[in-house]
Amino acid sequence: MLFKPEKLKIKDQRMKSFIDSDELWGFINNARPTKEGVRNIIAKSLDKQRLTLEETAMLVQASDPELVEEIKQGAKSLKEKVYGQRIVLFAPLYIGNRCINKCAYCGFKSTNKAIKRITLTNEELVAQVQALEDAGHKRLILVYGEHPTYDAKFIADTVRTVYSVRSGPGEIRRVNINAAPMDIDGFRIIKDAKIGTYQVFQETYHEETYAKVHLGGIKRNFEWRLTALDRAQEAGIDDVGIGALFGLYDWRFEVLGLIRHTNHFEAVYNVGPHTISFPRIQYASELNISKSHLVSDEHFTRLVAILRLAVPYTGLILTAREPGSIRDEIMQFGVSQIDGGTNIELGGYSKKDQAEAQDIDLEQFQINDSRSLNEIMDELIEHDYIPSFCTSCYRRGRTGEHFMEFSVPGFIKRFCQPNAMLTLAEYLEDYAPAATKEKGYLLIQKKLDEMEKDSSRADLIGKIEQVKAGKRDLYF
Repeated sequence: MLFKPEKLKIKDQRMKSFIDSDELWGFINNARPTKEGVRNIIAKSLDKQRLTLEETAMLVQASDPELVEEIKQGAKSLKEKVYGQRIVLFAPLYIGNRCINKCAYCGFKSTNKAIKRITLTNEELVAQVQALEDAGHKRLILVYGEHPTYDAKFIADTVRTVYSVRSGPGEIRRVNINAAPMDIDGFRIIKDAKIGTYQVFQETYHEETYAKVHLGGIKRNFEWRLTALDRAQEAGIDDVGIGALFGLYDWRFEVLGLIRHTNHFEAVYNVGPHTISFPRIQYASELNISKSHLVSDEHFTRLVAILRLAVPYTGLILTAREPGSIRDEIMQFGVSQIDGGTNIELGGYSKKDQAEAQDIDLEQFQINDSRSLNEIMDELIEHDYIPSFCTSCYRRGRTGEHFMEFSVPGFIKRFCQPNAMLTLAEYLEDYAPAATKEKGYLLIQKKLDEMEKDSSRADLIGKIEQVKAGKRDLYF
């Protein structure tokens, strides 16, 4: 059920490419940003209205340092309005690195003879999940190479295994997926395993560049990949994540491509993507791409802020590809999710010596933030963020259109911050060293003091006391 693009063309003629390169470049080239115009666009976003392609193009073309700073500050304010001061934490878990594609930027490419090909056995998978639970994780994203071995049934079986693992007080409550595009029947099989978000990254929305960097395998089919999450929606998976790999083509075009993809979902399915990811090219075994479009730290910071303003209600994911210093800076401009304690080596989480250098021959690319989960928790708390492992929206049915109903008006903050505090209390009780526990509860008290003294606050205090008494998995 994985690699059947020809079947799609017969059954689903309406799923056509919605990317027009000339259209996107037209918006960029015709944008004439003025101070008044950019400030009006920022004000519109702060009113939690999604921006148009034309308005987004105005922001990507605004290079005046004063306006760039206003864009960043607007993004920071918007994030606090919509999501509060919480940062959701997750971990990636690589299941297998077999792959039939020949992507110029990826260490998993089929032509890379240096990489060791591994697929975790069921016992190895359980060991990885136990190690992650013992660190305190509650949310995972499972990552698979693109290979017929990793079909819908295989993915569904691994998801069920992950959900079944218990180590002490630990459990995984949310399993997201990053895997090859499926046909509709395949997505239905995976949905039945109760997955969370299904991610498919387009990598680049520029079709000519896409052809240059995808040299073989099913991934060469631009349209099959572009319409992947349409098929997921048709199968009933209404929680999807999109992304672009920045550094393959002009970053301004990729930003507009992501917004165009968002427009498409809203027009066809009345719901936007739940998350947007924006990884930058990093070193990988046998990396072979042009360096003409690599994204500087300055432009990277700008594009994250622009994405935050363009899609106020969509989660933005920043991964450990980026060094800690960049992650700490960019989080304030709109990021709502990060990974922590990341190890992308196959089987790496259960190694006894986590401090040892990771083996690039078992990795898809190089990561640059190797801090442990608790080190990241500590840093977030120090900067007044509430680390969150919350999964309540998915289990209360606040996904798809229902998520939009809550998040677009900004009401999601009513749920996000209290639920973040509850999952933080769980972590402090079950996993945190004494110093982190002390700092964490001081932060919780500070946030409680900032809340209005009403029944909601009283309910939250009551639930926190229940967590201290041993209750788990409480949420609003």
